Amino acid sequence: MSSKINIDSTAELARLNLKPNEREKLAQDLEKILSYVDQLQELDTKNVPPTSHVLSLENVFRSDQVKPCEIREKVLDRAPKRDGKFFKVPKVIGS
Repeated sequence: MSSKINIDSTAELARLNLKPNEREKLAQDLEKILSYVDQLQELDTKNVPPTSHVLSLENVFRSDQVKPCEIREKVLDRAPKRDGKFFKVPKVIGS
């Protein structure tokens, strides 16, 4: 990419307030980045499969097991009001 970067336009799009010395440094850094991207574009990637992640990942699922809940009664015993196995709270939506 041999075109010169319009650093003023780029800074405005990124909503950056740059000082003059920062403009020059940013322009040089962006030129280096784009030069590196140009080098990468020259690589032959025909035989490289597309990837979404550098590591092969897969979900590991465990089987669900029903277990008794022993804490429910302890928690409900401390509730100000309860209705069977549920908390009883004031109505917050009008009818």
